[in-house]
Amino acid sequence: MAIIGKFTKDGAGFTGFIETLAFKAQITLEPNTTKKSDKSPDFRVMHIGEDFTSEIGAAWLKTAKKSGAEYVSLSIHDDPSLVAPINCRLVKTGSEQGHTLFWERPDERENARQAA
Repeated sequence: MAIIGKFTKDGAGFTGFIETLAFKAQITLEPNTTKKSDKSPDFRVMHIGEDFTSEIGAAWLKTAKKSGAEYVSLSIHDDPSLVAPINCRLVKTGSEQGHTLFWERPDERENARQAA
């Protein structure tokens, strides 16, 4: 897993940035106030631009099976520069409000399925 961002808890959501070799963006995770079912995203992933804000993905609250720790699972999928969605994990780290965003490399079986 590679670190691609840092976030802070901001009320009921999160604010931070994502930086990779391809792009750098200011992001917020806004609570999904129109959640219609348990499978609906818990957050909307929003890109904060200079002139506008756009929704670029979704995120779900999860609990790790082994440790029981809570984290946020993100899928960023609405950007023309992406050939496939980016799946990430936002984990509480260090300071009281600090969270780190880890990119999760897709496994080879998933890559083979997408290519077929």
